[in-house]
Amino acid sequence: MTFRNLCVAASLITVLFSACIKDVPLNPEADIDSFIVDKKYLTSDVFIDHANAKILLYLKPSAFNSGIVPRIVVTEGSTISPASGDSLRFDSTGIKQYTVTSQNKQYQKVYTVSVVNVGIWAWDFENWIVQPTSKYMYPIEPDSTQLWSSGNPGVALAGVTKDPLSYPLRDTTDAYHGSYSALLQTRGGTALSGLLGIKLFAGSLYLGVFESSFALTAPLKATQFGQPYRGRALRFTGYYKYAPGPVYINKAGTPQPGITDSCSIYAVLYRGTTRLDGTNIHTSDRVIATAQLPDGSARGNWTKFDLPFVYNTNTLPDNMMLAIVISSSQNGDSYAGAVGSRLQVDSLQIIHE
Repeated sequence: MTFRNLCVAASLITVLFSACIKDVPLNPEADIDSFIVDKKYLTSDVFIDHANAKILLYLKPSAFNSGIVPRIVVTEGSTISPASGDSLRFDSTGIKQYTVTSQNKQYQKVYTVSVVNVGIWAWDFENWIVQPTSKYMYPIEPDSTQLWSSGNPGVALAGVTKDPLSYPLRDTTDAYHGSYSALLQTRGGTALSGLLGIKLFAGSLYLGVFESSFALTAPLKATQFGQPYRGRALRFTGYYKYAPGPVYINKAGTPQPGITDSCSIYAVLYRGTTRLDGTNIHTSDRVIATAQLPDGSARGNWTKFDLPFVYNTNTLPDNMMLAIVISSSQNGDSYAGAVGSRLQVDSLQIIHE
């Protein structure tokens, strides 16, 4: 090839390469990847709920009053308003919104930033919301903040029918106090979950958040337990009913004659601001105290429990988290239990010193 031909070829390659670059579509995503706040202002790690476009902030009172300056990372090429680095101050509602616009300017996503503050540690489960896309239910506080989560978001990814009645957690009008209580029911797996070796979904309810990025690859890590707590917890009280399902199966889905399902209700106090999850809530050396229901067998009528916290230390750290974890199948975290097991809970309370 002559020098002239080389030059022509090089020019052609350059033109084609430039054309390819120009043909690459602009990024259509409009997400907040990180919402970074100095830990000295927080009582717990910031949580981003991408599925519902929510950011949960756990601020110290001084930070709530003075405001914060978050550093926000968005998807490549997108823009955000208000901008990253702008001062963020809250009014009495504790709610602000950010709008992310995609690189191609065709899509926008509005994130709601809420300050979460656990005030009164007592719950009657009177207020519920239906998630608009997947149609599962979750309880909210009277001020509309969300403290409780469940395995429902993960079950939604497994392909269940989009109906509140199809999920392991929902409300029920059979209540000990007020108009509603929480109903947890162990349900059979789906075709998709079966491919992952999950034959059933235990009904679950816990103080904390659900990290959807782990939902199908590492389900136990998806359940992030705990909310910020100060003080010394003495007792965990409440009321429950329980009816085990007819056939207990192991993780492989094989019936286990002679084994009856049981429910699980416990609270864990632990040090730090980073949440424990389903892989380490029982084994972490950060655990300070536990309060656990000793007998999860059947209870046909509303039954009161009053569980003392048992401490392994006399010294309490400045930063602590308190988790309450409830399941309709005690071994549901190992995907063993009885389909049809039903647990109802109501009027839960943490008694403080």
